[in-house]
Amino acid sequence: MLIILGPTASGKTELAIRAAQWLDTEIISADSRQFYRELSIGTAKPSPEQLSAVRHHFIGHLSVTEDYNIARFENDAIELLEVLFEKHDVVVMCGGSGLYIDAVCHGIDEQPEHNPQIRKQLTEKYREKGIGYLQEQLQKLDPGYFNTVDISNPQRLLRAVEVCLITGKPYSGYRKGELKDRSFRIVKIGLEISREKLTERINRRTDEMIGAGLVDEVKGLFSYRHLNALNTVGYKEIFCYLDGEWSLEEATEKIKINTRRYAKRQMTWFRKDKTVTWIDPELFSPVVLHEALQR
Repeated sequence: MLIILGPTASGKTELAIRAAQWLDTEIISADSRQFYRELSIGTAKPSPEQLSAVRHHFIGHLSVTEDYNIARFENDAIELLEVLFEKHDVVVMCGGSGLYIDAVCHGIDEQPEHNPQIRKQLTEKYREKGIGYLQEQLQKLDPGYFNTVDISNPQRLLRAVEVCLITGKPYSGYRKGELKDRSFRIVKIGLEISREKLTERINRRTDEMIGAGLVDEVKGLFSYRHLNALNTVGYKEIFCYLDGEWSLEEATEKIKINTRRYAKRQMTWFRKDKTVTWIDPELFSPVVLHEALQR
């Protein structure tokens, strides 16, 4: 399996399509924001032309109202790969969601199923009291995990506290880090782009999203704003604009800032993986691809 990864707006989609065409294969998306059919403009979902150029999987296959998690994605992706490898020597995976890529490559630890009632109660408390409430709960219930998790990420905190309350045990006890064996070889190509160029690409893409109708897309999703799928960059800022908290110009600038921060977190995650071959996307060619696959 060939994995093309990198920060948001680095050009992964275009390169994945070119690679899949050269290899005469298909693409599995590992961008968790693009799973939802209602989210298109704000997630930079591939265009209809791009989707028709190469067959894609896990693009718009869910509704924002559906409960989907990383464990289900791991199972679904592995089942699909078994089918695709009967037809293709190489399958391309493309995305910037590091956890989802790792789940397919190495598996994830088994964890308890979601408890809707507990999750609802925690979510209501989070909305009422802010992220500090979740941080306090996790520090009390699982101080070991609290010292390692990104405590600014509410979804990670919600899940950890939820597991602690469901099981009565620390969440860290379910994170053994055991790697699963896969029946396929994995090659990872990371897109390396300068900070200045990435900032330029992020700013340009954000302006294009606004021009393409992002505000109207978010308006149509207003009744779903409480859902986890909508708690993401590009949507939560426009909700603030629609609430009258910011002007459209301020919301647009916030999207650019928060996207840059997200890209930085992505690169911090990916840089930890020493198996990634980093390349300048402008130098990507069939020769470079062949060399990477032969390593």
